[in-house]
Amino acid sequence: MNLNATLLAQLVVFFILAWFTMKFVWPPIMKALDERASKVADGLAAAEKARADLVMAEKRAAEEMGKAKNVAGEVRAGAEKQAAQLIEQARAEAAKIVAQAREAAEKEAVTAMQAARDKLREDVAALAVRGAGQILQREVDAKTHSELLKNLKNEL
Repeated sequence: MNLNATLLAQLVVFFILAWFTMKFVWPPIMKALDERASKVADGLAAAEKARADLVMAEKRAAEEMGKAKNVAGEVRAGAEKQAAQLIEQARAEAAKIVAQAREAAEKEAVTAMQAARDKLREDVAALAVRGAGQILQREVDAKTHSELLKNLKNEL
């Protein structure tokens, strides 16, 4: 066989094989590679977007936590202020009630003291009248008079 004919035949077979490969084998392989590259690029883009969304979500969560802490602090401060006001009101009311009770007790004590004085005056007057009556019924004698005064002192 001739070397040129063999080379020429191999060259023809090679070009037919190359043409067949380029026409029927290469396009599906390239299409699959392009699709895979596209999927990988989409996956990377989605991952990057998810990472960016995660960072944004973390920032928003941190902001919301800060806002919530501020609101909670304000609510707590308001509650403490309201509690202090209620305590002050209760103290003022209690002081007012104590003052009223003290005034009422003082008035009652003054009234009771006045009533006791009046009763004592009445008793003293009654005793004086009784003593004078006893003195007038008996003779005016120093010894008897002294005895009656002693009895009056004992009764007082």
